[in-house]
Amino acid sequence: MCEKDDLGLISYNDVTRRGFTAMAAGGIAAAAGAGAAVAAAAVEERNVMVKTPDGECDAALFLPQGLGAKPGVVFWPDIFGLRPAMRDMGRRLAGEGYVVLVVNPFYRGGDAESIAAKAAPLTDRMEKMKVFGAERAKHTDDAIASDAKTFVAYLDALAETSDAKVGVQGYCMGGPLSFRTAAAVPARIGAVGSFHGAGLTTDQPNSPHLLVASTDATYLVCIAKNDDGKDPQSKVILTETFAKTGKSGTVEVYGGDHGWCVPDSAVYNQGEAERAWGNLLKTYKTALV
Repeated sequence: MCEKDDLGLISYNDVTRRGFTAMAAGGIAAAAGAGAAVAAAAVEERNVMVKTPDGECDAALFLPQGLGAKPGVVFWPDIFGLRPAMRDMGRRLAGEGYVVLVVNPFYRGGDAESIAAKAAPLTDRMEKMKVFGAERAKHTDDAIASDAKTFVAYLDALAETSDAKVGVQGYCMGGPLSFRTAAAVPARIGAVGSFHGAGLTTDQPNSPHLLVASTDATYLVCIAKNDDGKDPQSKVILTETFAKTGKSGTVEVYGGDHGWCVPDSAVYNQGEAERAWGNLLKTYKTALV
């Protein structure tokens, strides 16, 4: 489930961004006291280029300030790629004490702005989706494994990152990419978060769930209610996979539709998004050590 089921994006302007960031800061303060809200504001953002075997990937790097070396996190966006909403989510996570690399998953086709510009003039939703879908089609298993190794190595080389395990999280298409990241760098990935992930369990020999056995990570799989409605067996397969492989994994269907976690999504569900975010932080706190 991805392109054909995604209802697209809403306008994410200065007003809506302020609403999300204010809500995020308020949630942090409520959860951990005013000091956490201060930490959330003390984040440095850098636009970086990460050299890969296939070129250069533009990415947003977020560094928590004044907290010492912290665990790194690879952040895979959804089908719409690197954009302001993804940056805001990366910034928020960095405020919680993580060095976050939000990547442009489509860098093989150009930088994030140029790819978004191709879709911008199109008025039909499915025509827009075709632009991003064409870039996603370049994601061979080998390409993603190569990217995963490169992104983790990039984080590990930073002075700001600790030697703790690395986290990886993904939304929509980023869900399976997170599973593949854990399999590509099993010695370094300690936690995987998938949010309304698309195609985690398939009948193909390269299905993401078949990679779990080769990883050493804790999994948090947050499933959209409409995704579950169309494929109720997927959660069963995932739960059985974690049990059979002896991996720690939480699989839950949330009360939001596909895309509910992302603040510029047409189906953004603040309450369920916050619950998923809280569970992600709990997972990282225990697994990224």
